[in-house]
This record gives sequence, structure tokens and C-alpha cells, in this order.
Amino acid sequence: QVRLVESGGGLVQAGGSLRITCAASGRIFSINAMGWYRQAPGKQRELVATITRGGSTSYSDSVKGRFIISRDNTKNTVYLQMNSLKPEDTAVYFCNADLVDYSDYRSRQYWGQGTQVTVSS
Repeated sequence: QVRLVESGGGLVQAGGSLRITCAASGRIFSINAMGWYRQAPGKQRELVATITRGGSTSYSDSVKGRFIISRDNTKNTVYLQMNSLKPEDTAVYFCNADLVDYSDYRSRQYWGQGTQVTVSS
């Protein structure tokens, strides 16, 4: 079974930086786009950043200029470098991948369990 596992979350002070990682494992045939979402308490999950297989990136307005998404296709891993963190960035960050595994011919959306990022003032 394909699994996505996030790591690297934690507590950081405002203005600091943090890098979180998501690694996909299992019988993966191919991975298309990957992305990061986040969900703050009492709020809906929102898109943070995406990256295509070829490396084209997209960011939400709230993080553009501060966050950088990247990936390593040889390791089926996506990263999110978060700089100039603000208290409003506090949320559970979820990894997402559009991929094809050997149990199906169509691509599917897969989600990790999330990693907590807390930014103190």
C-alpha cells in the first residue's frame, strides 16, 4: 500500500525557519504533482504550495516569497522550506501526491497524516 509520511514539524519562534519533509513509499509506478496543504484549528484545509513532476511550482498568496517547495524524484520526496514564519502559519501540514501505483491504472490523490507546525510569537 502506498503511504505518505511527513516529518520535520515542531515548535519555532516567529521569524524563524523550518523544513518539513514528505516521503512516499510503496509500489509506486509514477508520481505526478505533489503539494502541501495546511489546516489550522477551526478552519478548512487550504492549499499552500504545489510542484509538478518537472519542477514547476505554485504558491498561495499568504506564503509566496517566504516558503519554497521542492522535490527529489529519485527519492519520491517533497520538501517545504518555511522561512520568516508567522504565528498565523501555525497548522497541521499535510502532504499530497497525485500518483499511480500498481493496484490501479489511474492516478489517485494520496494524503499523509500531517505534521504539526507551531509558530510562537
